[in-house]
Amino acid sequence: MWEWTKSIFIALVLFLFVRTFMIEAFQIPTSSMENTLLVGDFLLVNKMVYGAEIPGTDLELPAFNKPSRADVIVFEPPDSAEQPPNTNYVKRIVGVPGDTLFMLRSTLHVNGTSIDEPYARTARYLGSGANSNFSWQEEHLIGKTRGQSYQPNRDNWGPIVVPPNNYFVMGDNRANSEDSRYWGFVPEEAIKGRPLVVYYSYDRRSSGTLPWITEIRWDRVLRKID
Repeated sequence: MWEWTKSIFIALVLFLFVRTFMIEAFQIPTSSMENTLLVGDFLLVNKMVYGAEIPGTDLELPAFNKPSRADVIVFEPPDSAEQPPNTNYVKRIVGVPGDTLFMLRSTLHVNGTSIDEPYARTARYLGSGANSNFSWQEEHLIGKTRGQSYQPNRDNWGPIVVPPNNYFVMGDNRANSEDSRYWGFVPEEAIKGRPLVVYYSYDRRSSGTLPWITEIRWDRVLRKID
């Protein structure tokens, strides 16, 4: 009995260590990252790559890499206090500290250059209609736009500069993603990790019986996330 109990205890400690500092499972509840990630995808996330947080402290383990442009990341939402416990967002970094960003007719420009984004599901150009949710951008505007009437919307905004230790993120499904365009930058300390692989996926929208068994997307199982 002692050996059996000891084995379970060791397995539990190893599980908690791996989950806290190395790999954690997440799932995709919305379509904001289609077609890169689909509703019903289950992910394994590398928490070590950017430096895992030591629970109960303000300390982090050494990072292997800094977050980079085009990385898909998991992070705490900006309004985490108003969200259910353990809520996380998954988006793609499009701007790193110091980058100047603007979007014109649905095309993203970084540091003056239009960006080819093969992973993005480009939205149909939204020609008019300012969105009040974008008002936070005004204090980060540069150039001639500052001080003038600013009329941003989903597909036309900026130019803004990403401040130190912050990142600008967007969903790949540009027409159906509430992201940094609407609520601002992601602080570096809010980033939890980088998804590695889809370890399981099923069609959650199916009305069939037991979709988690009958509607498995076998072509997505063990798919690497880029």
